[in-house]
Amino acid sequence: MNLHWADITIFAAFFAVVIGVSMYKSRKSRTGEDFFLAGRGLVWPLIGFSLIAANISTEQFVGMSGQGAGSAGLAVASYEWMAAICLVLVAAFFLPKFLKAGIYTIPEYLEYRYTPAARSLMALYLLIIYVLVSFAAVVYTGALALQTIFGVELVKSVWMIGIIAALYTTWGGLKAVAWADLFQGSALILGGIVTLVVGLKAVGGVSPFVAANADKLHMIMPASHPVIPWPALVIGLWIPNFYYWGLNQFITQRTLAAKSLKQGQRGILFAATLKLLIPFIIIIPGIISWQLYKAQLLAPGATTDQAYPLLIKNLVGPGMRGFILAALAGAVISTLGSLLNSVSTLLTMDIYKRHINKDATQKTLVRLGRWATLAFVIIVCLIAPQLGNPKFKGIFNYIQEFQGFVSPGVLTAFLFGLFVKKAPRSAGLVSLLLNAPIYGLLMWKFGSIAFLNRMAITFVILVVVLTLMTLLKPLKVPVVMPVQQGFDMTPARAVKWLGPLIIAATLVLYAIFW
Repeated sequence: MNLHWADITIFAAFFAVVIGVSMYKSRKSRTGEDFFLAGRGLVWPLIGFSLIAANISTEQFVGMSGQGAGSAGLAVASYEWMAAICLVLVAAFFLPKFLKAGIYTIPEYLEYRYTPAARSLMALYLLIIYVLVSFAAVVYTGALALQTIFGVELVKSVWMIGIIAALYTTWGGLKAVAWADLFQGSALILGGIVTLVVGLKAVGGVSPFVAANADKLHMIMPASHPVIPWPALVIGLWIPNFYYWGLNQFITQRTLAAKSLKQGQRGILFAATLKLLIPFIIIIPGIISWQLYKAQLLAPGATTDQAYPLLIKNLVGPGMRGFILAALAGAVISTLGSLLNSVSTLLTMDIYKRHINKDATQKTLVRLGRWATLAFVIIVCLIAPQLGNPKFKGIFNYIQEFQGFVSPGVLTAFLFGLFVKKAPRSAGLVSLLLNAPIYGLLMWKFGSIAFLNRMAITFVILVVVLTLMTLLKPLKVPVVMPVQQGFDMTPARAVKWLGPLIIAATLVLYAIFW
């Protein structure tokens, strides 16, 4: 497809503003706290939009929309609507404990509550998952969207995305990422709404759409469903959601950078509110694309991951197409920038400073963080093109499947560490060590079971193991956690009224699309 001059102009203007503002606002990032945690000065709008922009990338616009076009239909919206509930609980119970301790990284909390070995192992797990799964998936889906819509060669798209993200992330760290997210998160939502509107117009409106796709507009699927069976909603889906929103470094890093507990909680609740809208601007367009272009999506060599890009290619006109392209590219770059900053933080603070150079200066830490960012960009750009292999069964499935090797163990360790005062110090390491072999065994012997159910089984086994450890050898003296001095821990009032409102709204949505 040839780009209209209006598309090119809007695309260039958008990124000129995004990169210019983000680099200007982060020009004074000189210390480790500035680079990795934005000087602990983020306010709630930045935190909220940054959470959404870091989360919503083309892995959602391509992968989740593709699942909506495929067998899952609207049921895949559970990832978004249950995330809204998880975010409310994270704001109320997780964030206060993390901010009070003044940690840089999520693994750091495990050292204070359990052992240094638990911290190092979790940091290693996150590095592997981010580089081999999250990084590669984000870049691949972004490149696939550009290839489908505009015919740009996949490998060239991969390198273009990686280079742009590396530029402003290496310049200003988390503050640059957060300011870029403010623009890109807004553009994502606006672009998604426009795509939804033109899609509904193409199928004749809401009523004809509902009538033609009644079989795909259900949240509760049969127990035998291969992607999201209803039993998974009881336990399985909560595991990746709580892990992702409460214990995932690349997401929680902007909440750890909050100016105060109040600002952090408000930002999380703002993100939870936006989460209720996401299925309408991502999954519904995927279903519309299935209705309009089913033959193309079923053609040899095609996948449902092409559903959203096909919609833009065929329905969105010049000018607005450039804006949506900028929003999609911005989504990829935003998420990749967040991942790069988080990985450089883990590598620098959890591995280099603790095991290699404990006396490293702030200048050294920032320099290492920047070099690490560039190195990871090169690695991920080499891996990403390989994800088109059909054996991965769609990119969204690939991401979620491999998270199972980490998320149940991390969640179990943190739940016991945060809320079971007598859990022994060895419990954290045991939970992390057992996760991979248990999940791997289930994947090998019971591969036909939906991965969410395998996550649930792994989680239950780990809970039983840690419960027995606590009963047999309880901690005699509770662990005294560090306290961040001078930090405003006044909670946000919105947690008490907006939190329940968000949960109620989520339950209403489930009732409507039962």
